[in-house]
Amino acid sequence: MFTGIIEQLGAVKAIVKENENIHFTIEAPFTNELKVDQSVAHNGTCLTVVSIEGNEYVVTAIQETLNKTNLGQWEVGSKINLERCMVMNGRLDGHIVQGHVDTTAECIAIEDQDGSWKFTFRYEASQPTVEKGSATVNGVSLTVVDSKEKEFSVCIIPYTFEHTNFHQLKVGSKVNLEFDIIGKYVAKLMGKVY
Repeated sequence: MFTGIIEQLGAVKAIVKENENIHFTIEAPFTNELKVDQSVAHNGTCLTVVSIEGNEYVVTAIQETLNKTNLGQWEVGSKINLERCMVMNGRLDGHIVQGHVDTTAECIAIEDQDGSWKFTFRYEASQPTVEKGSATVNGVSLTVVDSKEKEFSVCIIPYTFEHTNFHQLKVGSKVNLEFDIIGKYVAKLMGKVY
């Protein structure tokens, strides 16, 4: 379980393909605080730490994960948003995030708003968003500004822009989306999503 509040940016140091799986070596400042079997969200994708050496650790993505996320586009040097699992006696500063990416989206517009940025994303899933509701983009808990069918926008403050990989996004970039868990259950009960 996560909150969508990004702790640090990590860097992909190595990518090793093994059959259908890919092992990613990640360098992160908090590596010395990790342990094997711990869950860490990588651009919003929950992956298990399988080994640790120095300031680097390894996680493995299976084909299902690669099919539903943007991890297959990572390259050595890619900067990724990192969040360790939530501490149950801590504050829930973002919203309830499972680390289970629902789909990917394409960034279709970036608007400089003279002190903030408005990013618009289009996706193919049938899950709706709602204005002032929550959505997770590359692991970042955000408030939906504009909501249309299969499209929504979010506004990014300078702190979030600088301390996540939002500053690297361009029109055409592929991002991971996790829709609000409560919204997903409501939509399913209402017959809107299957």
